[in-house]
Amino acid sequence: MRVILGVTGCIAEYKAALITRDLRSHEIEVSVVMTTAATRFLTPLTLQTLSGRPVSVGALQDPGQTGVEHIDLARWGDLLLVAPATADILGKFAGGVADDFLSTLYTAMTCPVLLAPAMNVRMYLSAAVQQNLATLQARSVQVVGPGEGYLACGEEGWGRMAEPQDVVARARELLQVRDTWEGLHVLVTAGPTREPIDAVRFLGNRSSGLMGYALAEAAARRGARVSLISGPTALHPPVGVERVNVETAREMAQAVDERFESTDVVIKAAAVADFRVADATSGKVKKSAAPRTLKLEPNPDILKSLGARKGNRVLVGFAAETDDLVAEARRKLQDKNVDFMVANLVGRPGMGFDSETNEVTLVGPDGEEELPRMSKRQVAEKVLDRVARCLARREAAHV
Repeated sequence: MRVILGVTGCIAEYKAALITRDLRSHEIEVSVVMTTAATRFLTPLTLQTLSGRPVSVGALQDPGQTGVEHIDLARWGDLLLVAPATADILGKFAGGVADDFLSTLYTAMTCPVLLAPAMNVRMYLSAAVQQNLATLQARSVQVVGPGEGYLACGEEGWGRMAEPQDVVARARELLQVRDTWEGLHVLVTAGPTREPIDAVRFLGNRSSGLMGYALAEAAARRGARVSLISGPTALHPPVGVERVNVETAREMAQAVDERFESTDVVIKAAAVADFRVADATSGKVKKSAAPRTLKLEPNPDILKSLGARKGNRVLVGFAAETDDLVAEARRKLQDKNVDFMVANLVGRPGMGFDSETNEVTLVGPDGEEELPRMSKRQVAEKVLDRVARCLARREAAHV
């Protein structure tokens, strides 16, 4: 396993030496890239000695060197870890600025990226830094920390870089999970569906797709081949994931059917419309001529159809409810013939549709597991951990 450690200039940089030593103790190769500002806090010789490899500093390429160094290094690494990650480097990464070795290297990386931010609390909480972090996370960049506490400037608050052992633990997790699902094909559905009323109007729902996209991203990090069947969203597809755009429930059903035979795991996180308009028109209906009632007809039940022919696949369903959460999820568990349901109560602030966080209950044949409120990325990892247990049980049953 190989880690490229990007080091930027701030007082927390001393932790980069500890991170390098800790990674090496786990038999992980480390190649260090330092910005010019970083060399004012820590010498390249220190990190070269600890890593056992030459350190790249500042400029894009040393004069007289053959090859394209940042491309060669991008091919070499299994993970790009930037610790500490200053406000400056976050802005460069988010904005696509490539004016030194580290920022140019980042634009060439296709492996996972992990950032450990470190800065003053005022800087960390600024609108620009928070927007840059949100932009990077939307592109599947992982973040560890920062923590809250005493800062070198004498203030207290958010911005303290995560401790080296926590950074290394997260790096090792990302490195190890990349091979966990190698060879598996995971299909995820995400987002809403839209059922047209006429050329400009439709029936839809509030699903943003965040949960499904988090699941697709997490499965790809575990090494799986991932197909993401997505209803209309404004989200960017995770790196390395095949995205198939659909609009209606019937289009989603067709896209799923076309890929179902090759799948090992299917996770139905999309909020699929139960009904469509029976007499939708191809043109725009004038308001004066619009009917006061709409005739609806049922859409295909994609999850139930998959459950009837799932074979040895792991099949996961989602249930968004307003009451009787566990009872409804257990009913669907049986009716749809799934391995487990991910159930959440919708309508509460900060959870469910259009939210970065969720609070779900995993309902399976062996009982319920209530998860506290957490980010949807964290929920995705918990769901995939449960999927992994299902896969392990099936593999053991066939030994």
